[in-house]
Amino acid sequence: MYIWLPLFFANIVLQLSMHKKIILLFTLAFNLNAFAQTNPGLFRYADVSANQIVFIYSNDVWTVPKTGGEAVKLSSPAGVESSPKFSPDGDMIAFTGNYDGNQDLYVMATKGSVPLRLTSHGSPERVVAWQPDGKKILFASARESGRTRFNQFYAISAEGGPAEKLTLPYGEFASYSPDGKKLALTFRTQAFRNWKRYRGGWKADIHTFDLTNNTSENITDLVTTEGNEFPMWHQDDIYFLSDRGPELRMNIWRYDMKNKRSEQVTTFTDYDIHFPSAGPDDIVFEAGGILYLYNFSSKTTKPVSISLVSDKASLKPRLEKVDKYIHHQAISQDGSRVLMEARGEIFSLPAEKGYVKNLTQTDTAAERYPAWSPDGKNIAFWSDRSGEYELWLQPYGQEQAKQLTHYGAGFRYNMFWSPDSKKIAFIDKAMKIQVYDLARDETIQVDQAQYFLHGALENFSCSWSPDGKYFTYSRDLKNRHHAVFIFDYGAKKLHQVPVVSMIQGNQFLILKENISTSEHFNRFRRITAILIILLFTTMQLSLPSLP
Repeated sequence: MYIWLPLFFANIVLQLSMHKKIILLFTLAFNLNAFAQTNPGLFRYADVSANQIVFIYSNDVWTVPKTGGEAVKLSSPAGVESSPKFSPDGDMIAFTGNYDGNQDLYVMATKGSVPLRLTSHGSPERVVAWQPDGKKILFASARESGRTRFNQFYAISAEGGPAEKLTLPYGEFASYSPDGKKLALTFRTQAFRNWKRYRGGWKADIHTFDLTNNTSENITDLVTTEGNEFPMWHQDDIYFLSDRGPELRMNIWRYDMKNKRSEQVTTFTDYDIHFPSAGPDDIVFEAGGILYLYNFSSKTTKPVSISLVSDKASLKPRLEKVDKYIHHQAISQDGSRVLMEARGEIFSLPAEKGYVKNLTQTDTAAERYPAWSPDGKNIAFWSDRSGEYELWLQPYGQEQAKQLTHYGAGFRYNMFWSPDSKKIAFIDKAMKIQVYDLARDETIQVDQAQYFLHGALENFSCSWSPDGKYFTYSRDLKNRHHAVFIFDYGAKKLHQVPVVSMIQGNQFLILKENISTSEHFNRFRRITAILIILLFTTMQLSLPSLP
């Protein structure tokens, strides 16, 4: 092993004895190797053989001994790999890979080889299981389902050839019985959804299907509302995932085929178990980013310690074009420059000619919703540098920003400065309308919307009076209509304004009209038009509190 040393360090080495040189070089080599190894978690789609585990990390296929240790990368295409499965003898691995622009089935040797492509259909396919004799691979695909909303089962030879469609209307996950004559399967799944504790009509149930006479049986309790996923057939038992336990987490359960009863096997309380897979002696699964093994014989669960050696190419600094990722903008008071949010950074751009500058430059945080103060001195934005999105203030032209709030968990939206640059109004994900007072370092709770979803929160806006004493906005009511409100900041009073209100003399505020129209028979579209016109006959606004 050759190690490049800086010149000043080499001079120190030359002055040491041979014994100390060997110790120093050995120590340095050991430390470099230690730095190269990581135990990052985020292992997915694992499977287990008699002596190895295969899993996906960083969208590539890796293997590691069941006892843990250093993992070996087997593939590294530009696309994403998923769902690796060992052949029954453990010599081959079938997986879904994207080498040529589509998710197709591939098979390769466990010790590494050129992947053999098995499918070439335009629809994505997902490896489900090997047949017990190791001759064919079961996979799920929507190629003939008519709708990509559900999959169907197909089998294909491990050496390639045409795929054979199984006589099942739907199919997502399955496991063969030891003799290969039956399947334990789910017709639908919630495994790829972004919600948890689903109790609706699309929940999954475990069925057994006889491949010889085409009969099926639902083996999970039909009176329960919990889902049942990932059947794994081992001898006379079918293991599966369910969150029916008191933990309300996806844990492993066992269904006894003889007495037709289910019992809970694992009791994870913090995180759900994801994508379990059974081998000859164990079930491997991921929970909280860590791989675990459940042994059938000892009925014990233990974590698997895995070390990776990788170049961490995804962490290598690189240039990225961000013109396609612009989300929110703010124009300076004089119109000479504009702030733009892109890929979690705040940029300052010229209106015509000039420089472009990244104002935030935070690799490990995301900044959102920039807002330029009316006096042009400060830029406000939300940033999760502290771990949660908080309000930060950065003087324009300076590099350092200051955290102003400590709200904690939550997401906040666009900000609206008062004309005196002393207050900022905003709405958060709980639909709470608030004002942060910079001079007093306090947050005033103003109001709360009723039914705003992300789109309405994203489009929420308010308008301050020129003297900064009032601001107005529109929100929904409990009857689903909308109304305009005026908040008197000095008196801290909120007023709902009638449709037309005479404020003072010949100053009028024409506020709101809601229109619901019917289009094309039963297709309805709500049009909400908000028109705010202030007519002033005097040069200076004098707006009293509304009764």
